[in-house]
This record gives sequence, C-alpha cells and structure tokens, in this order.
Amino acid sequence: MEYVNPPELARPSGFTHAVRHGDAIHLSGQTAMDGDGKIVPGGIVEQFRQAFTNLLTALRAAGGQPPDLLGVTIYLTDIPDYQRCGREIGRVWRELAGTDYPAMAGIGVTSLWQPEALIEIQGVAAVRTGTAQASP
Repeated sequence: MEYVNPPELARPSGFTHAVRHGDAIHLSGQTAMDGDGKIVPGGIVEQFRQAFTNLLTALRAAGGQPPDLLGVTIYLTDIPDYQRCGREIGRVWRELAGTDYPAMAGIGVTSLWQPEALIEIQGVAAVRTGTAQASP
C-alpha cells in the first residue's frame, strides 16, 4: 500500500489523504480546508469547489485522474442549500472534472468535523497499472 499526502493539502492528523493499493485509490473525505487548515469562506458553492479540488489533488498525487473516479460520496449539512445551488455546483464539477460522472451519493448529516464545514467529499478510484489491453 502507498500512503499519499500531497504537500498542497493541509497536513493530515489521524488520517491519510489517499491510499493506493494496486489499481485502487481510496480518497479520504475532504472538506473545504485550504492549505493552512482553515475552511474557506463563502457558501456551499465555494466550499464545494475547495473540497472537490482537494479530493482531485489527492487523486492526482496518488496517480489518478478525474475519469478514474468510480464513486463519490458527498456529505452535506444542508441538502436544500446544495439543491438550490445545483446548477452552479454542476458547472464547478464540469470545470474541474469534465462531463463524466461516477456513481454518487449525497448524504445529509447534522455536522462535520470542522464546525464551519458545510460539505465533505469522499471518493474511490481505479487506475490501470498495466499496459495489457483486453482481447476483442
């Protein structure tokens, strides 16, 4: 197993940003924490952008790319707010990851680890480690 903690992300305490085992990459939940460990100001769209950027930073550091995402789970403290901003959040997704979407779930929670966090995004990805291609 390879434990991946990109220097661009806040230093983790009690977890690893990404763990790669063979073709699989497990991505820890990312909140809207900046490199200094503070939650970015603004609402759900700004926090989505930062949290998703953090997730993609960990993914890339582990050798993956956005199309490698198999599943994403989004934990939300205010589902109606996320729904109201859905179009703008969708634009942010497409800007950062393109138009392919993995399996996804949105889960409402009462709170997250950082009290000012509105969102946490967790993911699983798979990358091809070999060069062999399947037979037709």
